[in-house]
Amino acid sequence: MPIFDRAHTDDLLTFLAASPTPYHAVANAAARLDAAGFRHLRQTAGWEAAGPGGYYVIRGGALIAWHLPDGAAPHAGFRVVGAHTDSPNLRVKPVPDTGLAGFRQVAVEIYGGPLLNSWLDRDLGLSGRLVLRGGDATLVHVDRPLLRVPQLAVHLDRGVNDGGLVLDKQHHLTPVWGLGPVEDGALVEFAAKEAGVAAADVLGWDLMLHDVTPPAYLGRDLEMIAGPRLDNLVSVHAGVQALIAAATAGAAGPGAPIPVLAAFDHEETGSESDTGAGGPLLGNVLSRVVAGQLSGTADDYARALAGTVVMSSDMSHAVHPNYPERHEPGHRPALNRGPALKINVNQRYATDGLGRAIWADVCERAGIPSQYFVAKNSMPCGTTIGPITAAKLGVTTFDVGITSLSMHSARELAGADDPYLLASAAATFFGE
Repeated sequence: MPIFDRAHTDDLLTFLAASPTPYHAVANAAARLDAAGFRHLRQTAGWEAAGPGGYYVIRGGALIAWHLPDGAAPHAGFRVVGAHTDSPNLRVKPVPDTGLAGFRQVAVEIYGGPLLNSWLDRDLGLSGRLVLRGGDATLVHVDRPLLRVPQLAVHLDRGVNDGGLVLDKQHHLTPVWGLGPVEDGALVEFAAKEAGVAAADVLGWDLMLHDVTPPAYLGRDLEMIAGPRLDNLVSVHAGVQALIAAATAGAAGPGAPIPVLAAFDHEETGSESDTGAGGPLLGNVLSRVVAGQLSGTADDYARALAGTVVMSSDMSHAVHPNYPERHEPGHRPALNRGPALKINVNQRYATDGLGRAIWADVCERAGIPSQYFVAKNSMPCGTTIGPITAAKLGVTTFDVGITSLSMHSARELAGADDPYLLASAAATFFGE
């Protein structure tokens, strides 16, 4: 039976269901920060000297939030939990309305590296943002069965179970959403109506598909969770909750490091964007905190970065029971045994000996278990925002993440206890 309080995981499942896109994830994170007394700052406004309190900025699908402790010094450094808001999925093309053989369909583009077969024969909703005349944006979330990517019947693909499924990314992944002739402008008109705005006012959009099946506990003893976007909203949610906890607990003392949550977009496509870890967003915010809010100098900022540590949090792999040969035999990460420290000597992960020692200390003080993830030498290793952030800012960084199966599937699998353990580690890291 469960050995941890599941309130955190219950809340995570609610967050997942309400956050089908990066824009929704950021909006829901901001709502939680607002409720905890954080203030929304605009990048285009001047940032004046500020007293203790919580603040955040939003840019597209990214959010940077921080809490200034009492007596914060401009050179004290930061403790950053880094995560990302995006997940692999199917996104709507600029001219979306298409069709064939009497079906109305929606043209989609593949975002990131999804397990394509996991999107077949699922009831899919539509979500994202509509950009209106004048530049304002509104969110849309159609969370009911609206679209479907139907797989070819086995009678017409007799070898599929022996030779494996082969999908043409251009032709085989176009979802159906109705019957009849193609209607130009129909999808955007529908989305505008769902959002309560006039279609004529919609000048741009970022729309995508999502699985409408809710996230849920799984297993005889409910010891697992299954749901969409665990990679990487588990880490975003943990970071938000940990930052609020740090703000509620107050400062560790004068000159304590400043806790920061950096939730980037576009990690799944390389992070090279104005809202990705490879862009200037985090550095700009941190420099303005030092110079604007704390009245510091350029030297103070350099000192602050020298003392900064980043905990890059992204999902990791557990040993798959049906494919154990795909994993490094000396390291066997499993579900519900705590977050895994991710190590790759070729800098696909940023962890080094110093980062390993910092993480070990965090886990010891938090009273949580931990494990290691190392890729098998004969298997390519993924990467995270960790090395990118470390190189961009020149800061000590280590990579962690809770373990999972089916990463990049439309529905992923993880342990039900691990999200709480990750949030506990993040809160302890912030409290240094």
